[in-house]
Amino acid sequence: MKQIFDDTSFVCSKIVTKKYSTSFSLAVKMLSPKIREDIYSIYAFVRFADEIVDSFHGYDKNKLINQFETDYYTAMEAGISLNPILNSFQKTVKKNNITDDLVQAFLTSMKLDLNKTEYETQAEYNNYIYGSADVVGLMCLKVFVNGDDEKYESLKEPAMKLGSAFQKVNFLRDLKDDYEILNRSYFPGVNFKSLDLNAKQSIINEIEEDFVEAYKGIKLLPIEAKFGVYTAYIYYRRLLSKLKSTPSEKILTTRIRVSNPMKVSLLARSFLVFKLNLL
Repeated sequence: MKQIFDDTSFVCSKIVTKKYSTSFSLAVKMLSPKIREDIYSIYAFVRFADEIVDSFHGYDKNKLINQFETDYYTAMEAGISLNPILNSFQKTVKKNNITDDLVQAFLTSMKLDLNKTEYETQAEYNNYIYGSADVVGLMCLKVFVNGDDEKYESLKEPAMKLGSAFQKVNFLRDLKDDYEILNRSYFPGVNFKSLDLNAKQSIINEIEEDFVEAYKGIKLLPIEAKFGVYTAYIYYRRLLSKLKSTPSEKILTTRIRVSNPMKVSLLARSFLVFKLNLL
């Protein structure tokens, strides 16, 4: 039966999410069961594309990402793919009317990672962030609003700000690996051989501004999505706080993490805020 295959495809997307990100997986569990599958499928799609350009060393990455894109559009046209990640994603795209410009912007940024190693201008940086993160937030927002176009338009900017904040926190946390292993530097005008306090603080200020705008949108999300998104927001705020208190030179040599006990504590606090209608 086709339904068994489709169900299995969504299970595969869930497994990918759990294997690659315990924190995001935890946040998805806080969403309404009605929308979890679609968010899992979005995460798995973007994760596989990201893995191609970041991790598959020794393979023809250009060929792999182009084939991944071709297979996606073949799945969209046929309504099925034997790649379970693409099968679940194409169903999510059609169900939630996720527009192709969002998918294309994402794939464009992923392809930039194959050859571009430095972002010298603010415009280049902003364009990359839009494609690699903002549009993922917009894809998720399409799921959250369940066809309410007016709601979608009103929450687009906060959703993009949240995507930007998450991505920039990841950039700051992953400075060492991005620079030393992947030979990439995303923040324009920053000397990654000696990250000074002023440069670090400037990046943090930028992220905190994104978080302020994002929070305004979180408060207006449908009830099915609010707690899960707030959980992810709280986690990334905590990660930013740890980065803020970490000396610049240590950020260049260590990957900062939030411990599992702290994740549980953050979840408990966010649940209390949610249940007391303080959000």
